[in-house]
Amino acid sequence: FTVLTPRDPRYRGSQVALAHPHGSKIIEAMLRRGVVADFRPPDLLRFGFAPLYTRYTDVWDAVEILRVIMEEGT
Repeated sequence: FTVLTPRDPRYRGSQVALAHPHGSKIIEAMLRRGVVADFRPPDLLRFGFAPLYTRYTDVWDAVEILRVIMEEGT
């Protein structure tokens, strides 16, 4: 993964953007596991955070699901 979200908080919004050559397939696998994320061609995975309804545990679970998908190659 390549992190595309600016590190400086003055230049980023409420999302994390990652690039990966298999981004489309990764997003499909995450959607099948209940994680709502966005894919933008050619290789951009986007995860949005709405502070009114995104809990810390939601973020934790999404990262764990991403880890499992990458380890399993699914």
